Amino acid sequence: MKRIAILAAGILGLGSAAFADAIPKQGDFFLISRDRDGLFVGSHKLFTDYAEGLSKVSYCNRRYFVRSNSVAWTQVESQRGHRVQIEYNFGRGWRPICAGPERQVTLKDLGIDVHPEDLLAQAAVRTNSQNRLSAIGSGFDTTYHTP
Repeated sequence: MKRIAILAAGILGLGSAAFADAIPKQGDFFLISRDRDGLFVGSHKLFTDYAEGLSKVSYCNRRYFVRSNSVAWTQVESQRGHRVQIEYNFGRGWRPICAGPERQVTLKDLGIDVHPEDLLAQAAVRTNSQNRLSAIGSGFDTTYHTP
């Protein structure tokens, strides 16, 4: 019985470890949108290291790497009347460190000549298409062949 409990705890721990990486942690930088009352609306992560699909940008004289969707999102959030800023997770909350990122980097700066709303709509269509294909593919997961 003890072995089963230890095994179950180990399996649950592995699952939560993968999920924990998605949770903001101390040292992370995020583009954060807040409404007129200062309440959280949404966020996009900024990266300090390059990875495929990211563009090098500078906000408040500091280098970051960002997705083009995130740049479009800052512009759309600002148009909606939300305050967008870069905030740093210092472990006990969030500290604003850079205001107005939507004015510092635009899609045109990334060489993208598309309206921010259109770019986000295209990304949503791609995501929905991938989700539909995943759902269809999962229907074929059951196999009747034996090894």
